[in-house]
Amino acid sequence: MTGPGRRAARPDALTDRPSFALTGIVRVPQRQASPGRAIVRRIGSALAALAAVVVVVYLDRDGYTDVRGDGLSLFDCLYYATVSLSTTGYGDIAPVTDTARLVNVVLITPLRIFFLIVLVGTTLSVLTETSRQARRIRRWRRRARHHTIMIGYGTTGRAAIDAMLAEGRDPAQIVVVDSDPAAQAAAAARGLVTIAGSAIKADVLRLAGAGRATAVVVAVDRDDTAVLVTLSIREIAPTVPVTVAIRESANVRAARRAGADSVVLSSETAGRMLGLAVATPTGAELVDELLTSETGPALTERQVRAEEIGCAPHGLPDPVVAVVRNGQLLRAGASEAGVLEAGDRLVQVRRLVG
Repeated sequence: MTGPGRRAARPDALTDRPSFALTGIVRVPQRQASPGRAIVRRIGSALAALAAVVVVVYLDRDGYTDVRGDGLSLFDCLYYATVSLSTTGYGDIAPVTDTARLVNVVLITPLRIFFLIVLVGTTLSVLTETSRQARRIRRWRRRARHHTIMIGYGTTGRAAIDAMLAEGRDPAQIVVVDSDPAAQAAAAARGLVTIAGSAIKADVLRLAGAGRATAVVVAVDRDDTAVLVTLSIREIAPTVPVTVAIRESANVRAARRAGADSVVLSSETAGRMLGLAVATPTGAELVDELLTSETGPALTERQVRAEEIGCAPHGLPDPVVAVVRNGQLLRAGASEAGVLEAGDRLVQVRRLVG
């Protein structure tokens, strides 16, 4: 069911909420500034406001009267602006000498402002931060395109993101969906966009922009949850590539039937690495380096270049492990690989620049 009927069936849809109502759900990274710089910026804003009031009063000084009856000088305008901005007003006791007024400007007013900051600073800070976060969420929702969604920020999810960042992926283009507040905080600290909630719910996936994503990675702790999440993704994003981490080989078929394009056996792969480490420690170290190194040899996949079309895979400078042609994986040494064709993708071993 589509159109108005579908919207009425989910009146509290996350995607229909205004940005300020998502500040506890979506966390968009922001540039960190030092407290000293923030204080200097606020003092500068206050001085700018004071200067503006002084100019306005001075230009209209004929409309003001002074208790001394001698008109307003520039210093009088400064005094008036100062006591007005600090909400002092006028009472029975008012300074009439220049010395007393100078004391008010230089000493009493800063102390009064300090008192106001201590009194209401916390509330203002919370309100201001909420407003800024709402603006960041609104801006992110408009621009969220071609990003990667990571479902789950446990050990597997963190390792996957480490590999993405090592390949130069922009942290702001990675969205983490997790219901654990500690995982959300850890992901946000790395500059990742985070969304609090269960990815089984289609509403959460819509909020993450699953339909506009480049890829979705499912790295949750349970295989049954991974299958349900994959089904939810396929309901709203039928063409987005989905990679799923599965712990038991018996559940691989269920994940593929749910719509996974690629399935990785996380637990069994770790077990094979442990067995390899016992039999051939050096070989296990090399495989681990290929998978995790940021400066040494690493596995990478890329599109074949125009000048490489017609060449044999083994003739390229970087070793080619496999060729992906029309969605089929061909070993580089197999006769089916032949020579490289337009549209091929190469799985290579290359050295990353540290």
